[in-house]
Amino acid sequence: MNILSSDIIQYKINAKVKFASDFIDDNRGKPLFLICFNSIENISLSDFIDLVVKTIEKEIYQNSFPYKLYIIGDEHNLLMGICPKNNSEFGVLPNIDNIMGNLFHHVNKQKFCRFDFGIGRTQCNFVSDTEEILNELTHTANQNLKDNVTRWNWTFFNKTHDFFADEASNTVIQPIIFYDYKSETFNIKGGEVFIGSSYYPTYAELIAHIPEDKDINRVELLILEKLISSCQNAAGLLKFNISPQTLIDTFSSWEKVRKFIDLLEKEKISTKSFRFELIEKPYEEKGITLKEVCEKFYKFDVTFAADDFGVKNQSHQIVLELGKMIREFKLDPISFKFKAEEDHTKFLDNLAFIEYCKRLADNREAIITAEAVEDYDTLTFLITHHIHYFQTNILCNKITIDEYKKLFNKMQELPESAVRHILTDDNLFEELQKKGNIFKLAKELQLY
Repeated sequence: MNILSSDIIQYKINAKVKFASDFIDDNRGKPLFLICFNSIENISLSDFIDLVVKTIEKEIYQNSFPYKLYIIGDEHNLLMGICPKNNSEFGVLPNIDNIMGNLFHHVNKQKFCRFDFGIGRTQCNFVSDTEEILNELTHTANQNLKDNVTRWNWTFFNKTHDFFADEASNTVIQPIIFYDYKSETFNIKGGEVFIGSSYYPTYAELIAHIPEDKDINRVELLILEKLISSCQNAAGLLKFNISPQTLIDTFSSWEKVRKFIDLLEKEKISTKSFRFELIEKPYEEKGITLKEVCEKFYKFDVTFAADDFGVKNQSHQIVLELGKMIREFKLDPISFKFKAEEDHTKFLDNLAFIEYCKRLADNREAIITAEAVEDYDTLTFLITHHIHYFQTNILCNKITIDEYKKLFNKMQELPESAVRHILTDDNLFEELQKKGNIFKLAKELQLY
């Protein structure tokens, strides 16, 4: 046992509180594995532990990733907690399911001992307390043991496994570009942060893929915390999606709100630069209302955005309920393509809706952000009607959070004339679609 011998801790059976504290509290932010072994037979407990540790260590040694092991229990119920030793750069996690599955089949085939096992895993988040996280791990491990399943196979976990394992490489941001009508320039102001687009194009699709038997609130919280950790020291306004139900269920107490604010401070993210985007998803208010939860955050200067805002949808009701706490309306301008000569009624409806949004925004000192603008005509139409914030691929695709940090100061003061030149030239527009960043292309063309 060359690598891990100094990092294996075995506890007495009556030291479960110490086990939980060391395993969970000391490893906040890291991915955790809990293996539950039952019915260990035909082998001594010490020999069995040595067998399992050597088996795991062989795999870890081959991958050169230092890990810590925490062990407690007896032959009837043995728990083994595993997590990375380092605080960052976890790399690719060893496949504990495969390791245990292979060992299980090997000892059964050789018939020199037997055991049952189950595996639980989760990210060790900052808001949930130690008991909640341990309960989550043991429940999953016991369910896994009961079902004799050696691998999680639900779509969400498979697609986001690498995201939870890596630091920031799979975190992307869709920049918000602001048009300054006084200087007639385009400037980056922040962005909406996502799991890498190779996993899910939109947050709604990610949420829709989580099976009904999984704790959606907990999964959302893990994603949120991972994204925040990736955004350490990032400039500008940072926006993070969350469903209203998760906000209500997770942050009903001041203690958890305070822990969340502490996490932002730890990652050097100002609460004034942090914004929750409330996604369009039904919710129930039991014991505490959405407004009451939002007020807790608002006292710390955290504000909110209404995603996919419209008069007839749920986000409109949220805007009316939350009042001045809503500081951003997200609009899908696809319908604004209607021209007066094509459909006069719809054209007037759009104008009326824009004016309505502007009145709401003025009352709240809020911004209006147009999403998915696809052409120059729509862009100029919205600017003409005093919509100045854009989250659109024709200006900039999603970029990694690392690239965003490097480019933030460079993606400023792009002249409107350069934008018009690129977007109205077919060849340059095609080049922009390949490049994915109008600031980079304009630089290369020496337009500013």
